[in-house]
Amino acid sequence: MRVTFTVNGRPQQADDVWEGESLLYVLRERLGLPGSKNACEQGECGSCTVRLDGVPVCACLVAAGQAEGREVVTVEGLAQYADARSRRATQDTTDTTDATDTTDATTATDTTTATDTTSATTRQPPPLAPVQQAFIDTGAIQCGFCTPGLLIAADELLERTPDPSDADIREALSGNLCRCTGYEKILDAVRLAAARTTEAR
Repeated sequence: MRVTFTVNGRPQQADDVWEGESLLYVLRERLGLPGSKNACEQGECGSCTVRLDGVPVCACLVAAGQAEGREVVTVEGLAQYADARSRRATQDTTDTTDATDTTDATTATDTTTATDTTSATTRQPPPLAPVQQAFIDTGAIQCGFCTPGLLIAADELLERTPDPSDADIREALSGNLCRCTGYEKILDAVRLAAARTTEAR
């Protein structure tokens, strides 16, 4: 069968997909996106976590056919996804300003438009997502095998709960196993990303 869906903002198509094929297999072997790791294949380790229509799922447990017509975000597209989210938030702020002060809003809109035009012309890659940078800065990456799944899960948490408690972080990452770090650096990374995101608002 043919599966047509959106991956990291781009339309994708996979042909000759058999009924029992997982989304993870399609992403890695057919689309060349190896970021989501193939480890337990039982949904126990979280290394293959992706977002399916915004919800974190274990790609090894999702049949490829279930992704038909849907949106998938993998770790390869996380920076772009986070950048788009940030731009939407900035636009919302601009729209709010427009309601209270037309002059200021016009200036802000002009500045945003100029920035967008420059970005489109130079086609610079988006910066790392805050959680990606935080993982680097806190040393939360060792072998890196579990990192893609942790990044996806942590980013979804911060989108849903910008100022999470430690209990929130532990619950959000409870489906992601790490054999190297002891988790403390990972918790530090999510705390740091949350703090930076809050400061930027």
